[in-house]
Amino acid sequence: MPIFDHLGVTVSDVPRAVAQFDPILSALGFARTDADESVSWYADGETEFIVMPARDPGTGPHRHGRVGWQHLAFAVGSRGDVDRMHRIATDAGWTVVREPKEYPRFTDRYYASFLEDDNGIRIEFMHNPPRESD
Repeated sequence: MPIFDHLGVTVSDVPRAVAQFDPILSALGFARTDADESVSWYADGETEFIVMPARDPGTGPHRHGRVGWQHLAFAVGSRGDVDRMHRIATDAGWTVVREPKEYPRFTDRYYASFLEDDNGIRIEFMHNPPRESD
């Protein structure tokens, strides 16, 4: 059973959000399904990520640090994958919050980048391999 079943994100412009999320989620192995007003991506046929239009137009963008979404971290297999996903996101129009780098304040192995889309939705690509056993 997946840790979460689905995650829905409200956006101001669904086609623009799709243009920004699709390259990332496709590169991570999610399969896309379009509906009338929303778009979903599925991982392993179960876990779903959904973008849908805001009920109240003009209420965005989300501001990082306010109540609500903080960020979603995508764990990837290597530092190279962090760099690759970062490039895919910037090519899709995401704004760089923090370039890929080490974050020793988390662990001595933590390497990540942070980006934000037009809606103020923040994501992270991170690699934090297990500590080598002695």
